[in-house]
Amino acid sequence: MATRLTKQTLNKNLMHNKIKKIQIISLAIFIAALLFLLLFLLINRTSKQDVPSKSAEQNGKLILGFSQIGSESAWRTRNTQSIFEAAAENDIQIIFDDAQQKQENQLKAIRSFIVYQVDVIAFVPIVEDGWDNVLTEAKEAGIPVILVDRQINADPSLYAGFLGEDGLEEGRRAARFLLNKCRNRTGKISIYEMSGTENSSVVRDRAKGFREVIATDSKFQIIHSEDGDFLRSRGKEIAENLINSSHRKDGLYFEGQKIDAVYSHNDSMTLGMLDSIENYNVYTGNTIIISVDAEQKSIDALQAGKLNCVVECNPNLGPMLMELVKQIAEGNPIPRVTYNNETMFTENDDFSTYEPRGY
Repeated sequence: MATRLTKQTLNKNLMHNKIKKIQIISLAIFIAALLFLLLFLLINRTSKQDVPSKSAEQNGKLILGFSQIGSESAWRTRNTQSIFEAAAENDIQIIFDDAQQKQENQLKAIRSFIVYQVDVIAFVPIVEDGWDNVLTEAKEAGIPVILVDRQINADPSLYAGFLGEDGLEEGRRAARFLLNKCRNRTGKISIYEMSGTENSSVVRDRAKGFREVIATDSKFQIIHSEDGDFLRSRGKEIAENLINSSHRKDGLYFEGQKIDAVYSHNDSMTLGMLDSIENYNVYTGNTIIISVDAEQKSIDALQAGKLNCVVECNPNLGPMLMELVKQIAEGNPIPRVTYNNETMFTENDDFSTYEPRGY
């Protein structure tokens, strides 16, 4: 009897072990099938995204990785549109990233472009510093880099060239207009400056160029410079603070000093300032206001007598960028610096000759 029970127990254990082994094998097969399915879906999804593919390479289609800083203004939106339009016209594929005004997002984007093995990388650097490591990675991967709109502080060997505006000349043009406008005035000219994003090359250059010219006449003095971050909301806030601090309606004042001229680094901040001036019903007919960019709304304000001068910063960089991309992809060198064509609009112009800006 005991022997029979022992055999039954042994048979049960053997059966249990077989079932357990079958379960383990089944589970392993299920997991392997699941992993295979996930891998298939991932590959399929990636092939549908705007990333490099074997077919694109075989067709000779260039792939450009482009990181834009954001969409903070009509100027910036038009800048992005210009690049997409030119890429389509030149049959160049774009992998696009909106950094949303954060450098860390741009660093991630550039590294993703390197992983994708794009042909060329182009980006608008939000600030000047902090790019050496990621650009070294791009160089080691054999991917050339083009700076767009803004410049950086980095080893020049880490990037192929720069395409954008001449910020120094934009500042000089603004100052030359002011000097000419005030050529017959003998007293002190107090200037209030609204600058853009701190530590960006365009802010540095527009400030430097402006100061170079006004330094030739001691009656021009910058009494304050305020960071407006290129935002309309900040321009509005800055003007509100000036108005509320002075409690006066006969002009803009800073710490008791009447502001004779405002030099604003971009239209968004300027339009924000005009919003507050209108909301508080402040008279600025004797205040010279100079802006940079030349968006349609600022040109409208110029024609309405609310502004005196608008220095153009041309956002239509797309066609020139695509030409540089094609040159460098073919192994040809590109210029270290390429400036776009720009002009200036003033209160002395024949407004009937103006054409719509398109942004």
